[in-house]
This record gives sequence, structure tokens and C-alpha cells, in this order.
Amino acid sequence: MIDRIVSAPLVTAEAFADHDSAFVPSAERAAVARAVPTRQREFFTVRHLARRAMVQLGVPGGDRMPILKGERGAPTWPEGVIGSMTHCTGYRSAVVGLLSDVRSVGIDAEPHSALPSGVLPSVSIAAERDWLASAAREHGPDVHFDKLLFCAKETTYKAWFPITRRWLGFEDAHITFSVDDTGRSGGFTSTILIDGTVVSGAPLTELRGQWLVDGDLVVASIVVPHE
Repeated sequence: MIDRIVSAPLVTAEAFADHDSAFVPSAERAAVARAVPTRQREFFTVRHLARRAMVQLGVPGGDRMPILKGERGAPTWPEGVIGSMTHCTGYRSAVVGLLSDVRSVGIDAEPHSALPSGVLPSVSIAAERDWLASAAREHGPDVHFDKLLFCAKETTYKAWFPITRRWLGFEDAHITFSVDDTGRSGGFTSTILIDGTVVSGAPLTELRGQWLVDGDLVVASIVVPHE
């Protein structure tokens, strides 16, 4: 599924259920030692997928590499590697690539259902809510565009943070969408509403991504190219 919106030179891996891995680094076991078993399984599974992708990418020692949580929960990747991971009910996915090929990548997956009542105002700006109202009239009820918006916001942050090392709130990006003829896929643009100064390279003012709804899942991706 994720490979429909992320392509080479990035490598993807996904699973629709947790599975036992023959190898889990001790540091990863320690990181979730106090978590409930379901949390441990999703934590291990998505990292197993990331290691599998690193092996396919040709990262030395990628099959044994621990992937821990770093600053603000962002995954810690080997030197020269960039990636993103996501998990939700019934789905886990990882994408990895080389920093020599892309500046950053972000992915997110969510159950394709409406946002809980009262959540939308806290994760959107007025212009986005106006678009949601018109999208519902134009495209009908087949896509929960409110959940798509949330998914795109999460994806934006995941792509933004590795480059800037700064927080990006839900109100700090304006997401606009395009919808393909199928009505269940398309693109989006994240216009950054705060200072886009980065650690190195061109400032981030706009990020472009893709989205897809398939069955009971919605997924989104952003790949930030080198200028």
C-alpha cells in the first residue's frame, strides 16, 4: 500500500499484522519493557520492517541496527540514512532512504474513519475547515477528509522535524488537497506558516505529498528532495 505513494530511491516495507521477529535489539526491548504487550508488538514489528528496508537499501549492519526514540520521539537512524515509520490498527509501515538522495521523508497511516467529535478544531485552521465542508459536498461521504487532513498534518511534521529540529503545531501548516478522478487518492501541499529556517540548506516553506485511501486505511507521504 505505502509503495503506491512512495517510490525509488526510497525503500518501503509494510505488514498488516504483528509478527514475531527472530531478532530484537536489547535496547529496543528495554525501551518498551514497561509497555503493554500490544504496544511492544507494534513497536518491534515496525522496527523489524525498517531493518528489512535498510537491508534492501544496502545499509551495512542494517539487519541488526536498533532504532530508538530520539528528540521529540523521532526515530534515530544510522548516519547517512533517513526514514519514517507509522503504525495504526491493522497496519505497520516503514520507509528508508539515503540522505544523499533525499532531504527527508514522512509517512503516516490512520484508520479511515471520521475524527472523534470535537477534535477537528484543535488540529486544523479555519481555511482547512472551509475546504472540508466543500469537499464533503463535492466528493460525497466515501472519504473521511477530516481524517485525511489529520494524517497529512502528522506526515508534515514527520518530514519537517528531521530538517529543522523544531516543533510544528497543527496550526503551523496550511494543508491543501487535490483529488484524483478515483476520489480516493491525490496530492497535497503543506504551506508552512512559521519560520522555515533549517539546520542546513534551503528554508522549508512548502512540502508536497501524496495520499491514498484503501479499504479501512488512509495513508500519506511526503518526500523532501534536495534543492
